[in-house]
Amino acid sequence: MRQRAARDQQRLDSGAAMSPKDLENLQREIVSLAKRQGDLEDVVLEVMERRESAQERVTELTARVSSVQAKADDSVARREAAYKEIDGEQATLTKEREVVSGVVPADLLKLYEKLRVQQGGVGAARLFQRRCEGCRLELNIHEIGVVRAAARDEVLRCENCHRILVRTSESGL
Repeated sequence: MRQRAARDQQRLDSGAAMSPKDLENLQREIVSLAKRQGDLEDVVLEVMERRESAQERVTELTARVSSVQAKADDSVARREAAYKEIDGEQATLTKEREVVSGVVPADLLKLYEKLRVQQGGVGAARLFQRRCEGCRLELNIHEIGVVRAAARDEVLRCENCHRILVRTSESGL
């Protein structure tokens, strides 16, 4: 468009043998080309501004993605550390369980395993302040009397949830 306008302007400036009508048409075309060129430059400026705005948004979003990725990486690292800790605890508890299960009579261990499966993983519950921690219900007067009268090595079970009751100094008896 610029080349065409420059060429038309040269023809106009050269004063080549042209009719007044041709000169007038040439002047109108030059004005029209200048207006069109101005409009196109405005469009180009608008596109450049939008591109600049989009580039700023891309930079902002890239920073946000980096921040979120860093948080995700940190969370994964903490999760992995927690898994390692849990695995370590599980190994320790498994060893302790093996030691304890070697001392516990086989019939009691069999009963415990059966209850553990039936009760969703907990086969024995602590008796704490006259309350079974398996079902969270307080023992009635009769049940407390039975527990008090039982020998220390006698296996007692909760009448509500049927778990094995583990008596401690905090049992409230």
